[in-house]
Amino acid sequence: MPQYAILIYEKETPGGVADIPPEVMAANLSAGEKIAAMGVRVVHEQALEPSATTRTIHKDGLVTDGPFLESKEVIAGFFVVEAADLETAVAVGRLLPIMDGAVEVRPLLAG
Repeated sequence: MPQYAILIYEKETPGGVADIPPEVMAANLSAGEKIAAMGVRVVHEQALEPSATTRTIHKDGLVTDGPFLESKEVIAGFFVVEAADLETAVAVGRLLPIMDGAVEVRPLLAG
């Protein structure tokens, strides 16, 4: 079955997880049951540390602090799902509550 990366972008908050409204956290926690009910399997999921902990390695080998791209939103977390098709993977992404960012769904290359 094809795999898709679902990338969650949000604006960083000073308090991290503590600043996520309870209704958003509850919606995130309940998404797993809804995803399973769609016949989609979550292969891996992971939240990420704040972007300040990021290191970027450039083409010339230089290592710098922070993410490579500068933007208002950062990748807050990601997961990989196995779904029948892109439309189903997008439907999974639409289940996720977004405060100030977006969700990106990308097909993964078959390995």
